[in-house]
Amino acid sequence: PCCQLYETRQRVKFTDERVCKSHLLNCCPHDILSGTRMDLGECTKIHDLALRADYEIASKERDLFFELDAVDHLESFIADCDRRTELAKKRLAETQEEISAEVAAKAEKVHELNEEIGKLLAKAEQLGAEGNVDEAQKVLQEVEKVRTRKKDAEEEYRNSMPASSFQQQKLRVCEVCSAYLGLHDNDRRLADHFGGKLHLGFIQIREKLDQLKKTVVDKQEKRNQERLKRREEREKEERMRRRTRSRSREHRRSRSRDRRRRRSRSTSRDRRRSRSRSRERRRRHRSRSRSRSRGHPPQHWNMEKLVFLFLFFNHLLNKSKILPTSVCAQHKN
Repeated sequence: PCCQLYETRQRVKFTDERVCKSHLLNCCPHDILSGTRMDLGECTKIHDLALRADYEIASKERDLFFELDAVDHLESFIADCDRRTELAKKRLAETQEEISAEVAAKAEKVHELNEEIGKLLAKAEQLGAEGNVDEAQKVLQEVEKVRTRKKDAEEEYRNSMPASSFQQQKLRVCEVCSAYLGLHDNDRRLADHFGGKLHLGFIQIREKLDQLKKTVVDKQEKRNQERLKRREEREKEERMRRRTRSRSREHRRSRSRDRRRRRSRSTSRDRRRSRSRSRERRRRHRSRSRSRSRGHPPQHWNMEKLVFLFLFFNHLLNKSKILPTSVCAQHKN
């Protein structure tokens, strides 16, 4: 079965729905809380460091928006944790003695100082482990100051409570991990809690959730801006196309008007020419009519015809001169 599971995981890609997107983003509660009092066991989805490496490479080239899946996962987990916290508070209120609001406020003050001491001690231990001894010493000095304030707060709380009630352990539910904290817990107990894997794991999950939400908002804003930019570019291109079509239509209309004007001018010229030819024909007709009435040859006769007529009439004239002379001679004989 292990070999089959390994082979199955080798075939899938990081985009597969069976792959845990929270694991790819290094924030799956099953990994973070492993080995704690709230160990969730193995995740139902695939966890593979090789797939995480593939995702980290691909995410540098394009947005995959796996943060949305991780946000849904972590929000569901934190919501369950918060419900457990409220339920623990309710049970605690039912089992512990009723106290006045003033006493409750004083007890809350002691709890807050306990929490501050625990966080400082955990920080000092971490700095010491990292080799920052000087910084760790400074933090421990702050711890001493808080301890003094806590001692004063405990004195006020003790004076406001009966001795029997004060000795009773007053519990409080941790708002981060829903664990119980005692009012009289010593420094070691506080340091173990606030520096423990469970508490720090919940802090990591909550901080990661806030970070992912911010990332999602930023990416969505970026995507909206890109969409707006693309829409503006499309609208700009569409306006340019409309202007181009409008100029093309106007150009065609202009050419059509030019053709109509040219046809109109051509038609006008043809009409003028036609009228001019008609007037010319009428003038020639009138001129021919006058020429005929005056004995002149028509104007359309050419030179050859005129020469022919001249020779013809000249021949007739000469013939008429010869004829009378011959007739007279015959008469004398």
